[in-house]
Amino acid sequence: MKFPRLLCCLLGLGLALGRGGSAEPVPPPRRLGVGLYGANGHQLRPDKLATHPHARLVAVAQTRAGALPDGVRQHPSLEAMLADPAVEIVSLCSPRRADQAADAIRCLEAGRHVYAEKPAALTEAELDRVLAVARRTGRRFHEMAGTAFAQPYLTLREQVRAGAVGDVIQVFVQKSYRYGPRRPQDEAIDGGMFLQAGIHAARLVEHVGGVRIASIAGWETTTGKPEAGDGKIAGAVQIVLENGGLASIVINYLNPPNTGLPHGNETLRVFGTKGFIESVDGGLRTRLATPGKMTEPLERSGPARDYFDFVAASIVTRAPMPLTLEEEFHPLRQLLRAKERLRAAGGAAAPAPARVP
Repeated sequence: MKFPRLLCCLLGLGLALGRGGSAEPVPPPRRLGVGLYGANGHQLRPDKLATHPHARLVAVAQTRAGALPDGVRQHPSLEAMLADPAVEIVSLCSPRRADQAADAIRCLEAGRHVYAEKPAALTEAELDRVLAVARRTGRRFHEMAGTAFAQPYLTLREQVRAGAVGDVIQVFVQKSYRYGPRRPQDEAIDGGMFLQAGIHAARLVEHVGGVRIASIAGWETTTGKPEAGDGKIAGAVQIVLENGGLASIVINYLNPPNTGLPHGNETLRVFGTKGFIESVDGGLRTRLATPGKMTEPLERSGPARDYFDFVAASIVTRAPMPLTLEEEFHPLRQLLRAKERLRAAGGAAAPAPARVP
């Protein structure tokens, strides 16, 4: 009776195939081992990494993390954490921003990728040294550069890229934080107002406005600051764009408390040949104005994207990054040049006010 035997064989084959047969089981996606160093800035949150598709928390050092998930090791120093073989990428929020470039180089030389809080370096020479070490070691170095991928800026970026305002001619950005006793008076701690707040504004110009900075000039002041020290309270930046357009940035620690406005009160306006698009009061109001039409509020194009998600996916799956490395660091590079001119000119003083007869 060959037929029943053949039928049994076919049934057995079907069951085997249903169970995956003799094929090797599909391994789970690889998750990058993350070490968190420092708490001076926007450090990655352990709870976010608990469910991340491409990364997992394996170690911390000098963070404010409370109870840690099982298996996560707590190290006393960056050096100790770099000796942990499970750490593949270090999220750097160095206790002193002035030390962060050297910390990044230490991580890269130890064979780790680096994801660094802004500003990633305090001089252009430091930035170039870090990038050179990343190239030499074959490790990845990125800044926490996701400003344009948070909402509503992601929507504005996509609208500008789709030609909603035509050719971009002028960009205005305001970045205003609240002042308080926690603001460092030593710029070596957080990079200072001009860099740590201004970097968001410069990214909005380039990564949302879509036009690169060609030349830049800046001013900053301590006028009205209630405490002595190196810290500044307000700054201004004037920019010529590569397409011949212009941009202006206002930076300050003058956002008053208890107003209902976000802690980081931001305004972005992008003016083009077909109209303008804007986000006001930290995204509380968004609109697009074109001839004969006002669209308000803008329908948001989708959820915000954390820049670390792009970085982790690019390392694990080789997914493309939304920005080239040159595009990612160009806003910082330009701000560093402006800041270095300010240092050379003696620091805080803004241009003297004009005397009106």
